[in-house]
Amino acid sequence: MDDRRKDEILRAQLPHTLDRTDLDFLGEKYEGKVRDNYSDRARGERIIVVTDRLSAFDRVLATIPFKGQVLNQLAHYWFDETKHVAPNHMIAVPDPNVMIVRECVPLKAEFVMRAYLTGVTDTSIWRAYERGDRVYCGHRLPEGMKKNERLPDAILTPTTKAEHGAHDEVASKEELLARGLVTPEHFERAAAIAAALFDFGQRRAAERGLILADTKYELGIAPDGEIVVIDEIHTPDSSRYWHASDYHERLARGDEPRSLDKEFVRRWFVDVGGYRGEGPPPPLPDDIRVEAARRYIQSYELVTGRPFVPDTADPQTRIAATLAHRRGGAA
Repeated sequence: MDDRRKDEILRAQLPHTLDRTDLDFLGEKYEGKVRDNYSDRARGERIIVVTDRLSAFDRVLATIPFKGQVLNQLAHYWFDETKHVAPNHMIAVPDPNVMIVRECVPLKAEFVMRAYLTGVTDTSIWRAYERGDRVYCGHRLPEGMKKNERLPDAILTPTTKAEHGAHDEVASKEELLARGLVTPEHFERAAAIAAALFDFGQRRAAERGLILADTKYELGIAPDGEIVVIDEIHTPDSSRYWHASDYHERLARGDEPRSLDKEFVRRWFVDVGGYRGEGPPPPLPDDIRVEAARRYIQSYELVTGRPFVPDTADPQTRIAATLAHRRGGAA
């Protein structure tokens, strides 16, 4: 498919993005920033519908065409590719936007791995370094570094899991344990999983000509007590991907790396809209929404080596029919 046809499909999808779902027949609903979750306690399952909502600065800011399909299919890809590294909650993927998973109890912290001094949010490692901080989440940082430079070693920088609409907070291991958010045993196991997954993800990204600069992992406790990976993994929403080919050249010039993640949208809000998460966000122009969609799709294709084939059917109708059929009844 040529670029002109792709652009036509993306623009045609702008008024038909999946912004919310109402599938009460699936069970109790919990609405996250991007995902609508339905708990089927009788089966011990959770149905995750990945919407097209875009979240940044801990706020839902817009919808992006086919974003949910990209995220869900990338999570599917990575869960399959990393199941030998760490167990995960995935059971089945019956629809481009839907994943059926084991019901788990999420840990009350997110495990963020970082290999580069970067970011634009107020809680990012670069913003902290720019303010003069030289200890970040318990890690001492060297003097004289510049934005987007590689850290001496990859580091774990956990955050708390904020309630919907609130802000996550960076925290050291000691702070998480002191607040009783995780047990020492769960923290050590989760930290080991995060480090192993990040190492695998970085090596796979390098094979594709990409840099996996940082990423976020969510983990939960399965019914058998096992710590497993949940939510998503190595997607453009949870990870920062850069092109490797011109990284050093752009770093030397002081230019931002060419990215495949939603950092493009964050930069628009900061540089053009002057927005960092406080108050109502400015509307995101359609041209930026389309460009963001292109980047999400490109990330899928570059990371997986597979073409992305969007399902253009009405997502509400398609998802409801697919899940009703799986339940053996009508929506």
